[in-house]
Amino acid sequence: MGRRSKNKQRQVEQYTHQGKDRVNNPPVGLVTPETDGRDDVKTYRHDPHLDPQLQWAGKEERTSFEIPTVSLHVHERMDPHTVIDAVCKQTEDPRQLSLFSTPAENPPIRQAIEFYQHRQNWTNRLIAGDSLLVMNSLLEKEGLGGKVQTIYIDPPYGVKYRSNFQPFVSQPSPTGDDQDKNLTAEPEQIRAFRDTWELGIHSYLAYLRDRLLLAYDLLHESGSCFVQIGDENIHRVGMIMDEIFGAENRIATITYATTSGSSTNILPQVADYLLWYARDAKRVKYRKLYEPLNRRGIVKLFKGNAMVELPDGTCRRLTKEEQFAPDQYLPKGARIYRRRDFDSQGASTTGRSEPYEWNGRIFSCPPDRHWSISKEGMDRLAELGRLDASEGQLRICWKRYEEEVPGKPIHNLWSAQMSAQGKRYVVQTAIKPIQRCILMTSDPGDLVLDPTCGSGTTAYIAEQWGRRWITCDTSRVAITVAKQRLLTAFYDYYELARPNEGVGAGFRYRSVKTVSPKILGYDEEPNQTILYDQPHKDGRKMRVAGPFTVEAVPAPTVKPLSESNNENPPPV
Repeated sequence: MGRRSKNKQRQVEQYTHQGKDRVNNPPVGLVTPETDGRDDVKTYRHDPHLDPQLQWAGKEERTSFEIPTVSLHVHERMDPHTVIDAVCKQTEDPRQLSLFSTPAENPPIRQAIEFYQHRQNWTNRLIAGDSLLVMNSLLEKEGLGGKVQTIYIDPPYGVKYRSNFQPFVSQPSPTGDDQDKNLTAEPEQIRAFRDTWELGIHSYLAYLRDRLLLAYDLLHESGSCFVQIGDENIHRVGMIMDEIFGAENRIATITYATTSGSSTNILPQVADYLLWYARDAKRVKYRKLYEPLNRRGIVKLFKGNAMVELPDGTCRRLTKEEQFAPDQYLPKGARIYRRRDFDSQGASTTGRSEPYEWNGRIFSCPPDRHWSISKEGMDRLAELGRLDASEGQLRICWKRYEEEVPGKPIHNLWSAQMSAQGKRYVVQTAIKPIQRCILMTSDPGDLVLDPTCGSGTTAYIAEQWGRRWITCDTSRVAITVAKQRLLTAFYDYYELARPNEGVGAGFRYRSVKTVSPKILGYDEEPNQTILYDQPHKDGRKMRVAGPFTVEAVPAPTVKPLSESNNENPPPV
């Protein structure tokens, strides 16, 4: 649960994650060679199984690779709520307030330098550094293997300089691949560029394969990994993910529109793709989502079976005007409904295939089928006014009203245009596709990882929906943009399902009662379809981001020349 600020208009709160903790990785000011200890090296091995594989230069030679196991040093502790409290608080005390004032975040110095040996309250994490080093540290130093619920990776779509680097915060759209002014001055970026593009597509595939292997180790047994990619390399990336996760754990390839048109002279490319793989497809966590529908959308969903029930009980088809603008042309109190069959395959030997009489008409069950419910159940549907049949037709149906439809179930084709608006980073991703991925595969309190931070969109969305998050990037420009975005973000306050238990217990969601002939005919309780993207909002409150730390992989240590001369030269 959050804390309150003295704001006269709306209470300012934040979500914190009760019952969740993390290890005490070292604050940068306390790190010395004596306190941090010697870094180890972790060796990872690729599985040379005999399933179909993609081959590229150097793959056969790279059956294993070593990653230094480094500490992640805390450079800053950010808490937007405490900042707002300090600004709003009327006090004459001139002392600087600590952003993290609880004993757990400010332990005694003796305990503070015992890195990775104590637990402290959870805070989200924005990390500067190579994703390979960061993920290995999370696995080896912090024991987060099998703890991450959702991983979202937005790698470069291909081997192009312009599409992958932004040299300045104020320049989100570099122009030209060969202009010196667009050359980054960050050594981490230059190294990443070399490692990823030195051998073109071959280095690019090796770069992805290594990181996907660590992502697999981090995932919970019910977890999911999404890779956002363009058409240029989707086929190659899909084969790598088959190799790492297993083809049997591929859940879907999602296509989503990014633009409505293109100036190309050939077939326009208007979509990007999401490759969705599970750690274990049989255990994957999935929350079904629906596209909200207005009444016109309901009519389109019902198609030729759309009908209207007027206030006097009269039932008829909609006119063309009513189909186009139902809110404008339908009479007040009219209800749109859909005719649905309620017979099932196979003839019955217990009387369920016998003709049924309703409204003075006899309706025969279709050949080799039977009624889904008993005669008594059908009589109950008649009492409720749920039966319907067209004049001159011998087929009887039941009514499903518009308010019993939660929306249009989303599938793997997201046709509504989804592109980032107001970009502050050259490869900034749209909010909608990431939001759907997180909501489909995680719950409030679950941990989300994005090893390709960019402008921090994944962290921004995870924060909005009460998830814990970790994100990292080699670019200090990306880290700066993401930090500013999170510090200045404001969110709606979603009502907690059990406030005493915090955000981990989930939100209070809007739900829709859905029925069937069986439920209606036998007076059973309706099913509750939860709308996971429609939590109840408390309009009296607003929310800021929860506490998070800004961390970094330690910079390489430069040895004195005298020490270097004493070492044996490396073999040529």
